[in-house]
Amino acid sequence: MVEICKSWYSESDMRILVTGGAGFIGSNIVDQYIRSGHRVSVVDNLWHGFKRHLHPKAKFYKADIRNLTALRRIMQKDKPEVINHHAAIAEVIASVRNPLPTMAVNVQGTINLLLAGSEVGIKKIIFASTGGAIYGDAQHRPTTEQEPALPVSPYGLSKLLGEECVAYYSRLYGFNYVIFRYPNVYGPRQDPHGEAGVVAIFCEQLAKGRTVMIFGDGSKTRDYVYSADIVRANVLALRRGNRITINLGRGKEISDQMVFDTIHQHFPHAPQAAYQPVRSGEVIRSCLRANVATKKIGWKPRWTFSAGVTDYLVRMHYV
Repeated sequence: MVEICKSWYSESDMRILVTGGAGFIGSNIVDQYIRSGHRVSVVDNLWHGFKRHLHPKAKFYKADIRNLTALRRIMQKDKPEVINHHAAIAEVIASVRNPLPTMAVNVQGTINLLLAGSEVGIKKIIFASTGGAIYGDAQHRPTTEQEPALPVSPYGLSKLLGEECVAYYSRLYGFNYVIFRYPNVYGPRQDPHGEAGVVAIFCEQLAKGRTVMIFGDGSKTRDYVYSADIVRANVLALRRGNRITINLGRGKEISDQMVFDTIHQHFPHAPQAAYQPVRSGEVIRSCLRANVATKKIGWKPRWTFSAGVTDYLVRMHYV
């Protein structure tokens, strides 16, 4: 049964604070919130975000979530009803090499946000977590929320700790929450030059006629969901879901080789892929069952992988 939130929810004109709102996923969510008539503030330190991604109607604060004083000042000024928390260091390999920055942002930063938000009486937090990095190399696929959490990287551990912090402070202060365990998300505004973002990286490299590097033999799998579907889940979560952790995914494993082949079809004259050893901290196989998302918030993915890739290529003017 779909869970509807209490009377504080309105269809429009809610005060929403989005952390990481100049980044890939966050900025797309901000756009949709504003289109829906909500008043949106953005907190982003612009490490991985860009001012050009900011909606002109969003109020922007350049701030770091590790700075509790800055967060308190922003919260007291804007008094958000909902926090959508996407600010994070989301780099698996970097977290293995040096876990401290990842822990500082993803754990300490999350606690700071919860403390500052609780002081102004937030009603709900929507927390962007991760599926694959938390479940690790899960025994069952598609993986449900009942699967044991077995992170294989400091990044996955940091997100699991962030989830526990959200649940703890919810019990302490009484606000609601929805935790989304994301699959591999791809779409417009994804950084093609970062560690993550296989689809964006492959698309740019192949469009420029360059050789794509695949780590492993191409059999490593992920569950890919188009950003438009993820945005829709974050809109539904404003009204639906009560103190719940939810997988988002298509429940389908797509290998690195399949990703390459799907994109390469659009660039048949580009070189074939090259292969290097698998990197430490990477999950080998991952896909998520999203039945709880369907039941509790009414969400199902609408985009197939091939259709999402084609739409992305068109929107990015690669084809």
